[in-house]
Amino acid sequence: MRIYGRLLRCFGPRGWWPGDTTFEVMVGAILTQNTAWQNVEKAIANLKDKGLLNPSGLYLIPERELAELIRPAGYFNVKARRLKNFVKFLFEHYDGDPDRLAESNLSDLRQELLAINGVGPETADSILLYALNKPIFVVDAYTKRIFSRHNLIPVGASYSEVQAFLMDNLPRDVALYNEFHALMVHLGKTFCKAKPDCEPCPIKGVG
Repeated sequence: MRIYGRLLRCFGPRGWWPGDTTFEVMVGAILTQNTAWQNVEKAIANLKDKGLLNPSGLYLIPERELAELIRPAGYFNVKARRLKNFVKFLFEHYDGDPDRLAESNLSDLRQELLAINGVGPETADSILLYALNKPIFVVDAYTKRIFSRHNLIPVGASYSEVQAFLMDNLPRDVALYNEFHALMVHLGKTFCKAKPDCEPCPIKGVG
């Protein structure tokens, strides 16, 4: 919580995850794999322009056409297939209504999401936290890098180990997890890069 406090004072609230609807946040979570967010925004804008940023639109559009629309997000053929897999799951299990996912308990829903081809832990947890307001901490490369450099987790710790460490040492709170993860991403992009800039880092000396 000391780390969280310092980051919040330094950077202020990050307002993450941007999205007008639950479904848009879900789509963004899939598209942002291995790409910068500004590229995801271009892909989402293309879908919006065509009136396709809804479950039915993505379910009905041919995969090849979808791939072309999301080309700015990179790995567009792979991501088109993953989006198709996700909306198929949505229609088969939740009548195509993304808001209905929130009715399921966290553990069961997480396992359902992880069973979708192309949805890994970070993507599943981003959907759970940011789209559905479920209390689960999202772990990414920045999180691992920052906490290992501060000797709070071992280098090479697994996703589940890092997640358990964070959730065991933080209150179980959706808003806190949301903001903390966004702050960690900003810290990783600003100071704790591959070549770190430690001197001005707001959490220097913590750990």
